[in-house]
Amino acid sequence: MAAIEVRDVHKVYGELEAVRGVDLRIAAGELFCLLGPNGAGKTTLVEMMEGHRLPSSGSISLLGEDPGKGDRALRDRIGVVLQETAIQEELTVGELLAMYGAWYSRPRPAAEVIELVELDAKRGTRVGQLSGGQRRRLDLALALVGSPDLLFLDEPTTGFDPQARRHAWSTIRSLCGDGMTVVLTTHYMDEAQQLADRVAVMVKGEVVADGTPDELGGRDELPTEIRFELPASAGLSDLPTLPGSISVDGSGVLVTSTEGLTAVHIISSWALARGLPLADLSVSQPTLEDVYLALTAETRQEALA
Repeated sequence: MAAIEVRDVHKVYGELEAVRGVDLRIAAGELFCLLGPNGAGKTTLVEMMEGHRLPSSGSISLLGEDPGKGDRALRDRIGVVLQETAIQEELTVGELLAMYGAWYSRPRPAAEVIELVELDAKRGTRVGQLSGGQRRRLDLALALVGSPDLLFLDEPTTGFDPQARRHAWSTIRSLCGDGMTVVLTTHYMDEAQQLADRVAVMVKGEVVADGTPDELGGRDELPTEIRFELPASAGLSDLPTLPGSISVDGSGVLVTSTEGLTAVHIISSWALARGLPLADLSVSQPTLEDVYLALTAETRQEALA
């Protein structure tokens, strides 16, 4: 079942077409990540999904309903973490969550949410005294206090230290494990790689790639790179026949092959049979960030022009 369906959606502001014919289907329980450079139309698209903006044309279905109609029962099932929020800073963390929870038909206990986002020690602290990272955790808590079926996360771990980010990832994954649908926008490629079931990249108002993090942009079909230092006792001509291309930089060897596993097996077997060390041996495939940069290269060049 689809939690969100976007059908041929356009959004026009005067002569600017911010979103151009986007089609997306996000399954219930899926963690969907939307990537793209600044100005790509991500925020506009997400705001239309949330019902804060109306499409110029096309249609959006959110949990089976039109988000643009602003139905109260639908809002009750949605949580949102914005990049910036204005909340009552004079209240304590516990007071704020209790107040927000009272607005929902099925609130999650404030104490449970506070524990989930690791703000136990700050329960009695006024919001205005929280650090930036603690405020972001509070933002997540406020989005979760209504027990939403669908959660929108806009750059949720900005300002987090590495340990806090990984805890947030664990929390988000557990929410999806409970059946919640999550729509995530982020500039952290490792975050998308770790969390997303599926990733879409927007460029100039269009979705230019859509797939799992490993499949995106044909990433799973791109060649493997194998690097190692050639031992002083062996020359390039001593290497076995390998599938792919070989290049040399000093004593460093780079093998690029679409048959990575086969190439690694041949190289390692050759070295072991001769008792040769292969210093600095590494095997890598293009990362999600590599693919993203390739997909958005033209936009970045235009921004620098």
